[in-house]
Amino acid sequence: MKAKNLYNQNLQQHLDVVNASKDLDAIIYQSILLLTESITKGGKIIFCGNGGSAADSQHLASEFTGRFIKDREPIASLALTTDSSALTCISNDYSYEQVFARQLKAIGKEGDVFVGISTSGNSNNIIEAIKVAKDIGIKTISLLGNDGGAMKDLGDLSITIPSDVTARIQEMHILVGHTLCGGVEQEL
Repeated sequence: MKAKNLYNQNLQQHLDVVNASKDLDAIIYQSILLLTESITKGGKIIFCGNGGSAADSQHLASEFTGRFIKDREPIASLALTTDSSALTCISNDYSYEQVFARQLKAIGKEGDVFVGISTSGNSNNIIEAIKVAKDIGIKTISLLGNDGGAMKDLGDLSITIPSDVTARIQEMHILVGHTLCGGVEQEL
């Protein structure tokens, strides 16, 4: 009987985070405009994250390349988490900290947008990728949680979910990601 009211507890926690996130509209709109500008100028959106955020990266990239709400031309988007050979090669030959940075350096170009997803904001491999993005001229959007961690002020735009519960942060990251995709569709 320990989990009897777990759903209602989780739902209340989720609603509390939703209510605490209402002030994110302006930064999300800035992110939509940044993504739209990149796409209209021939850029692409490059996602990455670790664990559940890796799955979120793949999910969101597919919303752009496939379709989200309306039928439209595909939008160039990919997740750096999908190539197991690149992930294991770079991790083995260099370090796990370089796993996204080296891929970004290989395929990213000025005018692209890099979206790093980290519930803690302290993922060293994403921090290294943001540094590479800056060097190349790639704009960055960070989807974060907690207080934003080390990534909060590192990139161009940071969307920080005000929670320290990983599950609630990830739920909000998907809502934000869907909003970004839907917003880009509307702007295009």
